[in-house]
Amino acid sequence: MTQEKIIMYGADWCGDCRRAKKFLDEGNIPYAWINTDENKDAEDFVRRVNNGKRIIPTIVFEDGSMLVEPSNEELADKLGAVV
Repeated sequence: MTQEKIIMYGADWCGDCRRAKKFLDEGNIPYAWINTDENKDAEDFVRRVNNGKRIIPTIVFEDGSMLVEPSNEELADKLGAVV
């Protein structure tokens, strides 16, 4: 398990993943990045929690909650940050 409290599942080609990563990076919010193109178990997890669909980014928080393809506003709301 990683020490980061947020785990983002995604792929380098995914625009929404790049946007979410940029949002977290600019806010200095630590997270673990798991590339579903390079990790079959991660891809299987994403499909399992999204009713068989590979919807990315899928972001898992320390409390076990998830956001799937969140907007920056949704991320900010979850993290208590200002956009």
